[in-house]
Amino acid sequence: MTQRDRDRLVALKKAKKGAITQRQAAEEIGQTERHVRRLLKQLKAKGDKAVVHALRGRRSNRKLDEKVERTALEILSREVYAGFGPTLAAEYLAEKHGIHAGRETVRQWMIAGKLWRAQRQGVEKIHQWRPRRSREGELVQWDTSEHAWLEERGPKLYLIGMIDDASSRVYARFVLHDSTEENMRLLWSYVERYGRPVSYYTDKASLFQTAPKVARDSKQLPRDEQEPLPPTQIGRALRELGIVWIAAHSPQAKGRVERGNGTHQDRLVKKMGRKKICTHEAANAYLQAEYLGEHNARYAREPAEPQDYHRKAPPTRELEQVFCLETERSISNDWVVRYENRYFQLERTSDYPPRQAKVTVCEWEDGRVEIRYQGKARSQREIAAPEPKPVSMGQKKPPKPSPWKPAADHPWKTAGRMAAMLRATASAAP
Repeated sequence: MTQRDRDRLVALKKAKKGAITQRQAAEEIGQTERHVRRLLKQLKAKGDKAVVHALRGRRSNRKLDEKVERTALEILSREVYAGFGPTLAAEYLAEKHGIHAGRETVRQWMIAGKLWRAQRQGVEKIHQWRPRRSREGELVQWDTSEHAWLEERGPKLYLIGMIDDASSRVYARFVLHDSTEENMRLLWSYVERYGRPVSYYTDKASLFQTAPKVARDSKQLPRDEQEPLPPTQIGRALRELGIVWIAAHSPQAKGRVERGNGTHQDRLVKKMGRKKICTHEAANAYLQAEYLGEHNARYAREPAEPQDYHRKAPPTRELEQVFCLETERSISNDWVVRYENRYFQLERTSDYPPRQAKVTVCEWEDGRVEIRYQGKARSQREIAAPEPKPVSMGQKKPPKPSPWKPAADHPWKTAGRMAAMLRATASAAP
């Protein structure tokens, strides 16, 4: 009998003796008068056991059979389920093995079977949550997750992901390198599929902003007095698309995409491990065909407002002009532009650009190169690299000139010997 039961028993006995009314007893134990009358009848028939619940100490009618628990633990002990948490384990037990049990029930089973260690999660620092944007396409968070996605079965992969802040809808792709080209390729596919969002929220990586180059001992000017730095390739593409770039000052600021990466690192790795995926192509095929659809169906939500703020994507021709790598180069004296160890001869036209002028070299994914001067494409043709001057095998290098030495009767030496003799005579005189 608990202390609460003893307090209720004292109140009931006072009501039975008439020391207090049934209404007062009901207020004291937090029950209705009708239930107090019911308890008084049971007190008369059963004695003090009337305040103890009849099912106390008995097995719950809703408890699963111990055989089901043993079967579940035997399944979760297999190597393929190593590292599974209670939530993911409960999903797989229901989908693959027909064992329907709640997450907390599975957690208790795994703790009892030494498959999960219960631990308290401490909060080191409290960050105030920013409310979601209310409309889809108003803000999209963008981040790259470096993780052993294929464990030891395949190459190292990076997951570049975008998550809509209002709906938590995820769009992602596996890449072999976290490079400007791969990020721009994902941005292109996102714009073609959903349209142009209002803004992107990323970290301050060098892919998105140009780092200022300041000498170690030089004094840095105030920010308002500094000259604006040229944009990166992605920054230029976002500006031409009319998309605002917002930099996050901490990982917690873009916590939605960071928490999403943690979910993928847990669930996606285990799902690909069960399917024995070991190549970059197979990982992307599974990600697009199965995982993203299941993940968005489970975790995505309806935005607070029904309006979609994605704007219409430009035509394919305009997108091709935006998603290229632009690099500034100078024209040599013979009107040749060198780019990535390739040489391009500018064709003679009426508005021929001057020598040493700055031009923009545009390169596309398929290897096409275009040279622009003052925003206009210029005719050019690729030429072979100039050959170095041949050096024959038998040719000897010219000898180095020996340093000049004055002759023995040179006036410098004669004057020096006479001065030495005079000093010696002066020192020998009494």
